[in-house]
Amino acid sequence: QVQLAESGGGLVQAGGSLRLSCAASGRTISSYTMGWFRQAPGKEREFVASRSWIGAVTYYADSVKGRFTISRANARNTVDLQMNSLAPEDTAVYYCAATTKPGLVRGRFEYDYWGQGAQVTVSS
Repeated sequence: QVQLAESGGGLVQAGGSLRLSCAASGRTISSYTMGWFRQAPGKEREFVASRSWIGAVTYYADSVKGRFTISRANARNTVDLQMNSLAPEDTAVYYCAATTKPGLVRGRFEYDYWGQGAQVTVSS
């Protein structure tokens, strides 16, 4: 079992930055592909970014490519999401997730473990 807990959400003005952190407990995340998803009110939960445990390859949704960066700190058993140039359409609850599947894993149903979510609100 892996327990995940997000932190670092909040309110920021458009153009600003936030850094989300996901702390894992129960097992080391070095053998898990870690993903970030988000869900805006009235919308489906969508893929944002992931980092495969094989080859440390990262993947991003087109809407965040070049603005968001996913990184892992194995020593702290955390995975972070650095978000720059934020826009109002980035407003959502952001979730951290883990799966043992390697490679690009975009589907939310492919992830086995989820955090409780962190609210990110971007004002215009």
